[in-house]
Amino acid sequence: MTAQTDFDLDGDVCVLTGGSGVLGTEMATAIGEQGATVVLLARGEDKLEAASDDLKARDIEHMTIQASVLDRAALDAAAEMVVDEYGRIDVLINAAGGNHPDATTGEETSFFDLPKDGLEQVMNVNFVGTILASQAFGEYMVEQGEGRILNVSSMNAFTPLTKIPGYSGAKAAVSNFTEWLAVHMAQEYSPDIRVNAIAPGFFLTEQNRYLLIDEETGEYTDRGQTIIDHTPQNRFGDPEDLSTTVCWLLAPGSAFVTGTVIPVDGGFSAFSGV
Repeated sequence: MTAQTDFDLDGDVCVLTGGSGVLGTEMATAIGEQGATVVLLARGEDKLEAASDDLKARDIEHMTIQASVLDRAALDAAAEMVVDEYGRIDVLINAAGGNHPDATTGEETSFFDLPKDGLEQVMNVNFVGTILASQAFGEYMVEQGEGRILNVSSMNAFTPLTKIPGYSGAKAAVSNFTEWLAVHMAQEYSPDIRVNAIAPGFFLTEQNRYLLIDEETGEYTDRGQTIIDHTPQNRFGDPEDLSTTVCWLLAPGSAFVTGTVIPVDGGFSAFSGV
């Protein structure tokens, strides 16, 4: 087997939840450039259109579907739509997720005041949404006898960060579910249905840039500097840093890899601080 076929996704139909986000669109571009047909699923119509325009400019075959990962009926309808159009579902990437201010402690909100609704929202979109999407799209993989599911965990699943207990707990649940589902699919249905996860470290995105870099000075914030001090490679990740790991976990080169959570973090999870 050559290195080219190890990473070949030509002809695969790949569904991405949260497909209009920064990391979602980066992954979509990467797998599309490896020959995959990409299906972007997200809630916001405007962001989906922007992501679609980007893929179109790169001549990547794709479809967009507006749906929430917390709406099982909408997910079932989306899966049926994909199969009607392309005949199969080879890959599911569960990239939908995120934190929420109502699940975050701070100067004005103590842990004891975090509202139930905020915590539930973060747990649902990260963890429950991953399960529901895996149910809706995974059923077709069972019918096919093969498929790959890639979940998106986080560094928070390894070591919880301060201020975000809901997000840390949700991503720890995603990691645990990844291992559980890998065993379940292999033992109950087919060893050719693989389930893995990536655990991104600290990536600069439009959502978190000014939490990590001071807008006026361009220097690291205190939180940003602390992260850099604990990252042996001494930098934040760029979205494209995920691409090769994602493609490897989806492609034939990782055929004997399932039930893993792979850090993509510049060594953050390996460093004790000493």
